[in-house]
Amino acid sequence: MDIPAMRLCVLPLALALSVTSAASGEELKVHAAAGVKAPFLKLAAEYEARTGHRITVLFDTAGATNKEFLADPQAVLLITTQALISEGEQGGRLADGISYRLGHTVAGFAAPPGSTKPDVSTAASLKAALLSARRIAFSDPARGATVGTHFLKVIESLGITNEVLKKATLAPDGVATMRLVLEGQVDLGVTQTSEIVQANRAALVGPFPPEFDLATTYSLWHRASTSAAAKGFAELLTSPKGRAMLEEEGLRPPAAR
Repeated sequence: MDIPAMRLCVLPLALALSVTSAASGEELKVHAAAGVKAPFLKLAAEYEARTGHRITVLFDTAGATNKEFLADPQAVLLITTQALISEGEQGGRLADGISYRLGHTVAGFAAPPGSTKPDVSTAASLKAALLSARRIAFSDPARGATVGTHFLKVIESLGITNEVLKKATLAPDGVATMRLVLEGQVDLGVTQTSEIVQANRAALVGPFPPEFDLATTYSLWHRASTSAAAKGFAELLTSPKGRAMLEEEGLRPPAAR
């Protein structure tokens, strides 16, 4: 066989091996809170490129994510609040599994980049800012939004529930809240500061006043019997590189257990 003919044989064989390798990759289905979306997608892309496994991720509010994972027997990883994971473990809904704390963030406010940012550092200034804003967006508490639920309690405490709700838009999650902010459809958005930073750092106004502070810890959970491929991705998320990327995108290092 001459050299040109050999090359013609080798190329289809290499192509076939490549297709076989890609086809052998495992499909990993993940349910994750929207607060980790940006770093999660970067780490997922890296893991897919390195291993040939494929990651399908569904983002939602922390509460909706938790419910969707419990109802989805095909899902291998859950990323939601530590509070919901602890509740699931204590109630037996998340059994025989392993959890890892990924990091925590605080609730805060966003405004369109370039706009005048209001003072939200005290209860009085926050009240004034909310009353003067023409349009406000926050994630729907009915869909399990952690910050949305908290925000309702805050405006009730400030005595301005009716005034705020009249001009409020309920978004499906924090990502959608930030979309409304960046498109200039609202003057103030209320969500996790990690989601604000991931969308546009210039949109960050600041956290809630100290008396209304809300810190949320995100954690990862998987069954102890899950596949090696799923465990490998969990290891990447919790590795020094993964934690550094999470921190860069607004998630503070996890507190000690």
